[in-house]
Amino acid sequence: MDRISLRDVRAYGRHGAEPSERATIGALELQISADVDLRRAAQTDDLRDTVDYAALHDTIVEVVAATSYALLERLADDVLAAIFQDRRIAAAEVTIAKPARLDGATPSVTLRRANPRFEA
Repeated sequence: MDRISLRDVRAYGRHGAEPSERATIGALELQISADVDLRRAAQTDDLRDTVDYAALHDTIVEVVAATSYALLERLADDVLAAIFQDRRIAAAEVTIAKPARLDGATPSVTLRRANPRFEA
């Protein structure tokens, strides 16, 4: 299986275990990898035959901005659900980090799931 990746996606939202974290908009950094068969796109050179990474980026940023959760795990699950609206994606991995939150340390969570809607 081939892979499309988006690295260093910066998105802004109200996420955190502490109420004070959800009271203000904070930056999150996301890494996305999506497993998809890219053979047809390689042959046709047509955007319709692949996953449009610009549209994928916009979807991810929108999910982060439109939701507010205590846990990054919950947010990552929502991001995966949005990615899986495209039935061509077989599986995906999402890493969400809160840059420099813990005295300079950057906590993150990673979820990897198969797409239950995948159609080969």
